[in-house]
Amino acid sequence: MAMYAANNIARGVLKYAHSGGVRLGGLICNSRNTDREIELIETLAKRLNTQMIHYVPRDNIVQHAELRRMTVNEYAPESKQANEYRALAKKIINNTNLTIPTPIEMEELEELLIEFGILESEENAAKLIAKA
Repeated sequence: MAMYAANNIARGVLKYAHSGGVRLGGLICNSRNTDREIELIETLAKRLNTQMIHYVPRDNIVQHAELRRMTVNEYAPESKQANEYRALAKKIINNTNLTIPTPIEMEELEELLIEFGILESEENAAKLIAKA
């Protein structure tokens, strides 16, 4: 899951922040069209001492471009999705909010996922298994 990866990247950035000057510029939310995903990523970003710099909506044009071995900007340069990628690129280039992250413990990350309905609590998982 991307949130575990984001937390692990935050750990890596923290490891080299003081000796190498590495900083975290933020999180990018690649939409999966799930409930409350923007709120979830913004909450995670806050806990990691960073920001969500862009929300990339889901669009099937990505798969159409991939099937043709093209980027979205090559396949459909005037599409909404191509505009999203250009907006993201500008935000990355102009981003001055570079931070030393505060990675969270696995338990806290899992609690966050449970809170937002992404992960089942152990109690609910046991109930589902018992019903099966």
